[in-house]
Amino acid sequence: MAKTDKKVRIFSALEVANICGVVNQTAINWIKNGYLKAFTTPGGQYRVYSEDLVEFLHSRGMRLPPELKEVLEQQKSIEVVLIVDDDQEFNNTLKQFLEKKYPDYTFEQAFDGFEAGKMLAESKPDMVLLDVDLPGIDGRKLCQKIKEDSPTVKPIVLAISGVSDPGVENEMMEAGADAFLAKPLKMEELPQLIEQLAAQRSV
Repeated sequence: MAKTDKKVRIFSALEVANICGVVNQTAINWIKNGYLKAFTTPGGQYRVYSEDLVEFLHSRGMRLPPELKEVLEQQKSIEVVLIVDDDQEFNNTLKQFLEKKYPDYTFEQAFDGFEAGKMLAESKPDMVLLDVDLPGIDGRKLCQKIKEDSPTVKPIVLAISGVSDPGVENEMMEAGADAFLAKPLKMEELPQLIEQLAAQRSV
């Protein structure tokens, strides 16, 4: 199940102008000059996604209006969790455990790098439980991609490895992982960590 549309907020050029305290033509010029990312409707009108507007405001050092702050708070909530692990038994066990703890979340599964890439694009998960040791896949690069492909509200990445290796842990944290756990996991400790990471989720 894909993420719900309630988090998607689109602004017209006029709304952008009002938010930024400029005239409509100035906002249109920002778009035409490539400063502000936008798309065009069939009727030829410019439309701007909330995350692109936030990125623009951040780059200009401009204040976020209350409406945008509210949108970001909605985007920070956890709705979709993707579990990426080639060990099917572990993947299924983890999913079943978390489904009981968080019945309102949607849990997706990927068992290899190809599936992971597909699910990341389709489901746009808010949290990824990522096995570092996927066959043929560099877990560090995949973690970087997850973070880089989400310019505004970053998914939480919880890296999991079958080896307790400080070197691997450091690499994953440098790649953007929010936490690192070694197998075997202590399942009873996982909810507390998930809730802590969700509370700290950054924009």
